Amino acid sequence: MNTKELVCLAARLADDKKAENIKVIDLCGLSSLCDYILIATATSKPHLDAVEEEISKKLKEQGYYKLNRDGGDSNLWRVSDYGAFLAHVMTQEARDFYALDKIFSFGKEIDFKEPVKKAVKKKPAAAKKVAPKKTAAKKTPVKKATAKKAAPKKAAAKKATVKKTAAKKTAAAKKTAKKK
Repeated sequence: MNTKELVCLAARLADDKKAENIKVIDLCGLSSLCDYILIATATSKPHLDAVEEEISKKLKEQGYYKLNRDGGDSNLWRVSDYGAFLAHVMTQEARDFYALDKIFSFGKEIDFKEPVKKAVKKKPAAAKKVAPKKTAAKKTPVKKATAKKAAPKKAAAKKATVKKTAAKKTAAAKKTAKKK
């Protein structure tokens, strides 16, 4: 989802929560602050909370999170920073006082209710995929153990037995020595 689609979605979410006088202003290439500004009016503090919460919750579901938030528990104005756009939800009193509509009047207002037209890219002709030829795996015969390889194993086993026997004899000799 591109930024324009995202800010329009946020504006529609504010509209669903009955926010008033919603404006989306395109600042692409005109401001170093962000690409879009969303301004919406709430009628009361609970309405302000509901609009901000709806936008935040639904954008999180889409995988987009606030980078910053200002206004905390303000009764008048909340700002959510989503990187490429800022969402301002404010009461009419704050909107009249701060006049963000006038401050950002150099930008172009866009209709958030219209579906965003995606640029259609022509796909290059797909090259035929050639599957690699499968070759049969060679079966290699299993070699049987030769007497030479088996001999060292037998010799090691004999040595281990001899060591165990020697250890037993030594232990028995020590016991006998103690008894005397």
